[in-house]
Amino acid sequence: MKKNLKITPEGTKDYLFKECTAVNFVCDKISSVFENHRFHQVITPALEYYDLFSNDSSGITPESMFKTTDNMGRIVAVRPDSTLPIARLVATRMQNEVLPVRLYYNQAVYRNNPSLTGRSNEIMQMGVELIGSTGKRADLEVITTAIHTMQAICDDFRIEVGHSMLFDALSTSLDADDDVKENIKIYIENKNYSALGDLLDKLEQNETVAAIRALPSLFGGEEVFAKAEKIIKDTNALKALDYLKDLFSELSSLNLGDKISLDLGLVQRNDYYSGIIFTGYILGYGDAILSGGRYDKIFDMFHCSMGASGFAININYIAEQARYNSKSNIPEVLVFAKNDSDIMNAIAYTSELVRDGVKAQFSDLSDEQEAREFAEKLGIEKFEVIGE
Repeated sequence: MKKNLKITPEGTKDYLFKECTAVNFVCDKISSVFENHRFHQVITPALEYYDLFSNDSSGITPESMFKTTDNMGRIVAVRPDSTLPIARLVATRMQNEVLPVRLYYNQAVYRNNPSLTGRSNEIMQMGVELIGSTGKRADLEVITTAIHTMQAICDDFRIEVGHSMLFDALSTSLDADDDVKENIKIYIENKNYSALGDLLDKLEQNETVAAIRALPSLFGGEEVFAKAEKIIKDTNALKALDYLKDLFSELSSLNLGDKISLDLGLVQRNDYYSGIIFTGYILGYGDAILSGGRYDKIFDMFHCSMGASGFAININYIAEQARYNSKSNIPEVLVFAKNDSDIMNAIAYTSELVRDGVKAQFSDLSDEQEAREFAEKLGIEKFEVIGE
């Protein structure tokens, strides 16, 4: 007996009618925002060569990828990330495009998460990539696009903004090996402050350690900058702080109140981030549903220099919470053919109703009583018989 015949793999699920309606509802809203900002859709393969994701800066571990081989024995991975494939696409097929290019995607990524974590292995994502542009204007464009996206799908949200160079600059001057630095980043990212404190206690106590210890507590409004300037002494970290201060001042003009805040302890596992980073949250869900930033270094692996920034948003949870009319796909009229000779007339009449904007459906049941019972169970208000 095939024991797995009737179940889906761990971390995946089937989507039924109402769930599909919710997904389409959310995706349509997000697509409208992206297209209004003049981003253009692209699709990349679900299978990519493993080499694309095996770069140390990708932040994607080998064990978190689903892998197989092609017919020549080369290792391929089921897409665990969309930014790297789009970078490959731009670096190869779009070399002669006028920069910057504005791209967006709507596709699933696949992560082989540990068992019993409750996390999905198949994650539907939408996101944008602004490629070939650097500086404050591009950063503000990407962040405001993220804000408009959140506004389109929910009322109660917040965007937290930080800068990857704050941690990177402090980490560079830290007297510790790479494994320790990586663990520090993981503890900060996971907000495991107890483990972070224990690890930092083992290091020589100096200004750098004190600044790293303080990073997770430096979050909130504009007052955070004054606190940070008293603690952070590293020159490069202060440059990042000044840039963030300027950017935050511009974002404050949107008058969104506490929907935009600072988080100087914000770090991303992906080492290709090289500037501004940000995450988005919605009420009632603990994990970030949106994350992004600037990743100019991502094109180094393709031996070309190009600015890039963008973000990805997790569709799964938003679709679960989306407010939509669950009856939106129920027909207004069910059309029944009395006899076999009336079938084509009934189909033609149904098509005519649809062209006129009526939600009509042809009944493929051959018994009129069964068709009437079907309409009643589904809540279809009008039943029309062709051939009487």
